[in-house]
Amino acid sequence: MEQKQETAFEKINNAIKNSVSVKLLSIGFLIAILLIPQSMIKSLIHDREANQFMAVKEVSESWAAPLELTGPVLTVPFEIVELFEDKKIRTKKYAHFLPEELTIDGQLNPETRKRGIYEVIVYATDLKLNGSFNTLDFEQFTNQPENILWDEAVLSIGIPDMRGIQSDIKFQLGQETYRMESGVPNYLNLDLAQTNPDFGIGAVRDLQSQTGVNTRVFIDKDTKAMDFSVDLDIRGTKTLLFNPVGKTTKVKIASSWPHPSFTGQFLPDTHKVTASGFNAEWSVFDLNRNYPQQWVGRAHRINAADFGVNLYQPVDNYQQNTRSAKYAVLILFLTFISFFFMEILNKKKIHPIQYILVGLTLTIFYTLLLSLSELIGFSSAYWVAAGIVITMLTLYSLSILKSKKLAGFMLFFFSLIYTFIFIILRMEDFSLLVGSFGLLVVLSICMYLSRKVDWYNISNKVKLNNASI
Repeated sequence: MEQKQETAFEKINNAIKNSVSVKLLSIGFLIAILLIPQSMIKSLIHDREANQFMAVKEVSESWAAPLELTGPVLTVPFEIVELFEDKKIRTKKYAHFLPEELTIDGQLNPETRKRGIYEVIVYATDLKLNGSFNTLDFEQFTNQPENILWDEAVLSIGIPDMRGIQSDIKFQLGQETYRMESGVPNYLNLDLAQTNPDFGIGAVRDLQSQTGVNTRVFIDKDTKAMDFSVDLDIRGTKTLLFNPVGKTTKVKIASSWPHPSFTGQFLPDTHKVTASGFNAEWSVFDLNRNYPQQWVGRAHRINAADFGVNLYQPVDNYQQNTRSAKYAVLILFLTFISFFFMEILNKKKIHPIQYILVGLTLTIFYTLLLSLSELIGFSSAYWVAAGIVITMLTLYSLSILKSKKLAGFMLFFFSLIYTFIFIILRMEDFSLLVGSFGLLVVLSICMYLSRKVDWYNISNKVKLNNASI
């Protein structure tokens, strides 16, 4: 009787069924294919993170931008008179003077605002600025003291977003009190446009570079020194920064926010963080920054020396989701290699379609984790998503392996691997070390299970002594 010729599909199917090499190649191919939806998941995480940045931006546009305080700066114009062809040529210049001492004592009161499902941290501040200006020395600028325009002196404070100001600003200089007006003179180089990571990588805040308040002040040319004080009631979003304009700048901030992240060019000299809030103190000197105490015109820019605090949200869902997605290849590999050893050691047959279904279930874990973490937090979302996926995979293992013992082993295996990944995610500083040793343990187990397998004769008989799991 003539034997029926096998079709090409049947040949491929039998090769996958009976050949270990083809089976391994097909598993590797399936892992590579399943990396495509994994890359799509990473793109989805970045999109959701961008939505969060937009929510922060929208709230800040309604509330106020991150606050970077610069000042006070005292500006006194003067004229240089020169003779040119028997005519007097007058050139007006502006001398800028920074405080000899600047002390800032502030209370930062945080609030949480929501935009959709996203939470944004905003704050209101009560800042008290005290200090003094030393004698204004014009000798290095001009030898014509009679041309100093004392009556045109201006005092300025740089504030990046005027919407944050909540009350009149009364500035006391010496014995006089002045009400400050909007605007900063354009001859000042107050570089207040910020680059803030809360609005996306490299995103520059859409702010004017010259914003703040100013007032004309009366200065007696014979005055030796002038004390000053001013109270500021200003709102902002997440970040509070100061520029150290004083020859000696001392800042003390207290807040009820329990998760501060100190940022900028200088860390606090002392700080205390508890569950009920934090206190921090900075001391910065003129030698620590890149601009002098006094200059003329736009010779220097007051920037690149700011410091302060960021109201940090301790659980960054998107950062944790991104890190967890990086372990997708590891989970796929460990899962597929476990099913492969199930086949070899227990003479079970698992079809590539069944491998694909298992791989897709593992992939869906990450979308489930992302969506849940936006509502209930990352840790809770992780265990809910892991519980759902582990239950599905255990029941599926029971149906395809036809063994409660093997299904129980898969339940233990999946519980172990997801617990291991969660520990790695939490151990940020030692995640690489723990992960490396974990992989060594897995590799050791694989080597142990395969030590008596006759790979050249595996299709006929597995040479094992009690090797079934």
